[in-house]
Amino acid sequence: MKFKSGSTAQLLLLCAGYFVAYVIYAMCSKYFTDIIKMPQFNYLYNNTVSSSAICVVIVLVLGWIALLAQNSNRLVAVGNFHIPAEVSWIAISGVCTAVVIPATTLLYTIGISVMVAQVIMRGTVIVISRIVDAVQIKQGLLTKRVYREENIAVLFALLAVASVMLLYPVAVFLNNHGATIPNWLGVNLNKDAHPFVFIKSTLAMVILILYTLAYAIRLYIMNWYKNTRKPDKTDNRGYFAVEQVSASLTMVVIGAFFFFAPQLIQWQPVQILDWREAVLHPNLSAILSGIPYAGVAFFSVFLFMFKGRTATFAGLANRLTSLLAGILATLLLWRFFGLRFPSIADWVAVLFVLIAVYYMRRAEIKRMAEQPA
Repeated sequence: MKFKSGSTAQLLLLCAGYFVAYVIYAMCSKYFTDIIKMPQFNYLYNNTVSSSAICVVIVLVLGWIALLAQNSNRLVAVGNFHIPAEVSWIAISGVCTAVVIPATTLLYTIGISVMVAQVIMRGTVIVISRIVDAVQIKQGLLTKRVYREENIAVLFALLAVASVMLLYPVAVFLNNHGATIPNWLGVNLNKDAHPFVFIKSTLAMVILILYTLAYAIRLYIMNWYKNTRKPDKTDNRGYFAVEQVSASLTMVVIGAFFFFAPQLIQWQPVQILDWREAVLHPNLSAILSGIPYAGVAFFSVFLFMFKGRTATFAGLANRLTSLLAGILATLLLWRFFGLRFPSIADWVAVLFVLIAVYYMRRAEIKRMAEQPA
């Protein structure tokens, strides 16, 4: 079955694919790191190498790189060759992707709670997406306006991702007045679990700044590319191909540095030693977990760059889908592996997500009414 390009049906299909891939990926991550206790950096290596390799092999076999020239606005001469003028910018986007991937895992491994790390990462992308729209409207690159419904959806999406932080002061108040805080509330009152304790960590702040800058540049370039295409040149597969190749090459360089750092500069934190051990002794089952992560990469990019939508709308679709997928993964892990049941914070997040989706649906109806018959 083939859906019309830019249709609501195609959007929902991408969301469904992203949802399924993310559920499997999230379950794999928890299984390896929480159940069989594989070191985070060991899992990161096996999972990232295989997922990146899968993406690169697919785009090369399918010839997607050549599609970039077909959708380019301008070819430039480089020696005897003519290459798309957009290549350099897409390559920069790939470098940013290579920063985002390890930064995501690092935010989970440096003492920040998983829930707070998710709040930071999802909230950051939602806010950046809205800022990108504002900037590109100002520049004249985006001719569409951001609907009021999309702005309302942003508000409820931020409430959804920040639900654990919203419950923390409530729990503190109740605890200070003698109430017992039940585990199902999902709030840890330990001083080291304070939602903003990461602000005191220089390492955490450096990683967060790098993550934010990399995502901001990447989302800007994605939407610059999308918003400057001619009506007959809206195929994003070439963009995805070049970005993935660039990201993979960058990660090879970063990975090589991590591998040789213990010997060359005597940098031997446990995470780097775990990385080196993973390179020397790959884990086949962890490598296979890269298959759903490759799916996440595919669907994520095509959602961010979805035809005819603002960055605000596309960013919301991406982040809210991952949030719901994460909660379903938590439920399945509880059912089959005995991990924690979703907390009240998770269910509050679901409520806010549903409200955000309601306003996104209203925005989508308006957006489709704008499309030519």
